[in-house]
Amino acid sequence: MTTYSRLLLICHPDLHPSPAMARAQALASGTGATLHLVVLSQLPSRLATLDQVLRSNARKQDAEHRKAWLAEQVAALGALGITAYAETVDEDDPLKDLIHLAQLHRVEMVIKDIKHETALSRALLTPLDWQLLRRCPIPLHLVAHAEPTLPTRVIAAVELAENGPTIQKLNDRILQAAHTLAQRCKAQLHLLQAYEPSPSFVAYAAAPVAWTEALVEEMTGRARERLAKLGADQSIRQDHLHLVRGPASKVVSEFANQQGFDVVVMGTLYHEGRTKVVGSTTEQALYKVQSSILAIHG
Repeated sequence: MTTYSRLLLICHPDLHPSPAMARAQALASGTGATLHLVVLSQLPSRLATLDQVLRSNARKQDAEHRKAWLAEQVAALGALGITAYAETVDEDDPLKDLIHLAQLHRVEMVIKDIKHETALSRALLTPLDWQLLRRCPIPLHLVAHAEPTLPTRVIAAVELAENGPTIQKLNDRILQAAHTLAQRCKAQLHLLQAYEPSPSFVAYAAAPVAWTEALVEEMTGRARERLAKLGADQSIRQDHLHLVRGPASKVVSEFANQQGFDVVVMGTLYHEGRTKVVGSTTEQALYKVQSSILAIHG
């Protein structure tokens, strides 16, 4: 059985307990994984206008404060039987440093609190959460809410409308990650497919034809049959398979919230230089899912 041996937690920037910390602690405790704590070293904005000497002193004091806080967390985790290590990362180029650190220590999951950004902020500067979604090759667990216990209900959102090798490979990775998480947490595993009528169906539907639900399913690639086959191949219970009509950008978050799932496992595919981000459904769901997302890079 695949397990976790090392997890990386990006601690809350304000250095206080958070949903991501609760989830990381529960996973480390429940799986025996080593927990690597990281804080981003940053100069408080109110001190950014100081001259070079004062700014250097402020950075030094900030670094000492963060180091002391991390030492307290490592000691507290050790008292709970969790092996933990800690360090700071310079926030000047956090994405590159965090990915390098995760790869260096061969972590199986990066865990971070979701930081809500305004639409204006997202337009002017890509938030770190989105940068990680697009670039982090390691499973990325972004947490909005978490109980101090292991998750009990996990749902994997797959894409069955397309049959290309890239999508198939991503589906396989999503299912593998979802199975691993569910098994290690002894959680229920569900499968979700959001579907819409295909473009050819939409064009044809302009004709005065009585469209039944059966005909809709036939024209959308027999989504129900595909989901049932995938569920059988993955040994997922029939009553844990969910086919919901509508755009994935809306269906995934609404269904997960209504049904009370602890973790939504989704895939991301990002191509440099393209106007559209393939897999942007995950980015759109980021602020809508009330619990947490485990993003799997394609």
